[in-house]
Amino acid sequence: MLQAWAPDGIGEIIAGTDLVEVIRAAVGDDLRNGDIVVVTSKIVSKAENRFVRADDREDAITAETVRVVASRTSPTGHTTRIVENRLGIVSAAAGVDASNTPHGTVLLLPEDPDRSARAIAAGLRERTGAYVGVLVSDTLGRAWREGQTDHAIGAGGVRVFEDMRGGVDAEGRPLVVTMPCVADELCATADLVKGKAGRRPVAVVRGRADLVGELDLPGARSIVRPAERDMFHLGSAEAYAAGLAAGQGR
Repeated sequence: MLQAWAPDGIGEIIAGTDLVEVIRAAVGDDLRNGDIVVVTSKIVSKAENRFVRADDREDAITAETVRVVASRTSPTGHTTRIVENRLGIVSAAAGVDASNTPHGTVLLLPEDPDRSARAIAAGLRERTGAYVGVLVSDTLGRAWREGQTDHAIGAGGVRVFEDMRGGVDAEGRPLVVTMPCVADELCATADLVKGKAGRRPVAVVRGRADLVGELDLPGARSIVRPAERDMFHLGSAEAYAAGLAAGQGR
């Protein structure tokens, strides 16, 4: 049976906060072998002092952008940019967060979320004695669907995929492409109990001990689809403009 819960009592995180100790104090006595701890990326970024001075959030987004996928300006003049950031993640605003940050600053995503997840997992294993895995989550939109869900951007000691290729379905038909991204599914599950405004940035998911393994497992970076397999490298308007320019020899 799958269970998930988010503890209360985790206060404001500042630069230098020992996240392992904060999590241990909140849930350590309840952790069991095979539990998966899901940690919101915002508190990881705060603890790692990923604040940057930015009077204009747009400048910070530009600095974090590797590639613009699509850009649209609304009738009110607000521009939304879907970009690929330094982590290879395609999202709105490059993951730059201006909410709940000191005035005149914005918060960037962790520099290396997989490294952060591995460090937290190693610390929790050492301090609690429980063989746990850790996922670092962030809220992202989805192509062709409204709304957002939490996804895994960092993983430590967790199998991010459940590879069912080579097996068969209930009718005996071969499974050729079935490979659920269980890391994303676990982060979405955790978000149901963490919420967006409940000040519960950490959740524990229990019931998938089969996904917990050694710290050298591939991280969440392996979830990002390589550019050579990306069938939607640009937004529709951008792709049209590029094709038109090529056809006109520009």
